[in-house]
Amino acid sequence: MPTKLERHAEQLAALGSAVRLSILRRIVQGAEDGTAVGELQAKLDIPWSTLSHHLERLASSGLIKARPAGKFIFYRAEYSALRSLTDYLWEDCCKGGSCC
Repeated sequence: MPTKLERHAEQLAALGSAVRLSILRRIVQGAEDGTAVGELQAKLDIPWSTLSHHLERLASSGLIKARPAGKFIFYRAEYSALRSLTDYLWEDCCKGGSCC
């Protein structure tokens, strides 16, 4: 089982690509029940194989989750994981100070 540090390092690594960050932003902006892969591909104008690779990387890091629906796959953000990551980044900020 990865430590909190290892889990968040993996999530940050997944977000370390401009393409993956763009994908995540589109998913967050999408419908509450998820964004179809076809919609992501059309809006981001990247090849299917490339999109599939990046979606898998984001999903394996726990930042998004797939939901199959017939012939379609919808992705939604894992908001609890995103909140945990941002909380982790801020948790030691200004210990004892008032800078943030």
